[in-house]
Amino acid sequence: MIPPFQPLSLGSQNLVDDFLHRYPPEISELTFTNLFIWRNYYQFQVAVLEGFLTLLAQLPGKAPFLLPPVGQGDIRAWGAAVFEYLKDQGHQPRLSRVPSTLVAPLAGLPGVEVLFDRDNSDYLYRTENLIQLSGNRYHSQKNHVNRFKKNPQWQYEPLTPELVSECLNLQEAWCRLRQCDESPSLQNEEQAILEAFKHIDALRYRGCVIRLEGKVEAFTLGELLNPQTVVIHLEKANPEIQGLYALINQQFLEKEWSATLFVNREQDLGEPGLRKAKESYHPEALVEKFTLFIPA
Repeated sequence: MIPPFQPLSLGSQNLVDDFLHRYPPEISELTFTNLFIWRNYYQFQVAVLEGFLTLLAQLPGKAPFLLPPVGQGDIRAWGAAVFEYLKDQGHQPRLSRVPSTLVAPLAGLPGVEVLFDRDNSDYLYRTENLIQLSGNRYHSQKNHVNRFKKNPQWQYEPLTPELVSECLNLQEAWCRLRQCDESPSLQNEEQAILEAFKHIDALRYRGCVIRLEGKVEAFTLGELLNPQTVVIHLEKANPEIQGLYALINQQFLEKEWSATLFVNREQDLGEPGLRKAKESYHPEALVEKFTLFIPA
């Protein structure tokens, strides 16, 4: 019997964090911060089934799907139970964002098919590379950072609740430039950003801002994904200031995350410009993800 799913809320934080601490994930979706700030869009629900943290999502106007399980136990029994649950609810059984390490045991379930999900695969970099920016392959990024370092008018500050209003002013200005009101994806991202700042005291992430001539012109936030890896959830900079993304990327890692081996900068969602930008930082690897489903 499937235990009742409950909507993800701040009250779920200790449960989710306990599982993620005991069974550190490798995909960017699986932090409480990420799940919580996107909960309104994905309509996340949570339960514990067969010893696994189980997360159910349902995008607007689409059939529900499951995120990969977190925990230890009989994963095939878990997969059979949740697929049967979705079938009983009248939906196609579907498990999304599955890392390669979980594909083999779940793909063996009767009728399951597997698709590689390139657009949602995460970019993984060596933290040291993105801090040092050494060699010809980082020539452009290094030049941007050095140019700012020669300018006495910029300042790095750790993110605090007192800076939220200035960050929101930047987000509002960014959305005017990028016409967020005409893009559902940018509207959803803006909602996630608002949730992150609204709950800054409760969520367990770190962030920073960059000031230029006293004004906040960039912000970012991230947290540990696993003991070796930091994941960057959000990064926003004034697009009219060249090189500002390179600066905040390098500075945040140098000041806050130099002890980590890797940085996960999430996926490109299949957007050509975003893919080009992420590839320009020369990833160490892709954290490949897959979709497992039973055809109708």
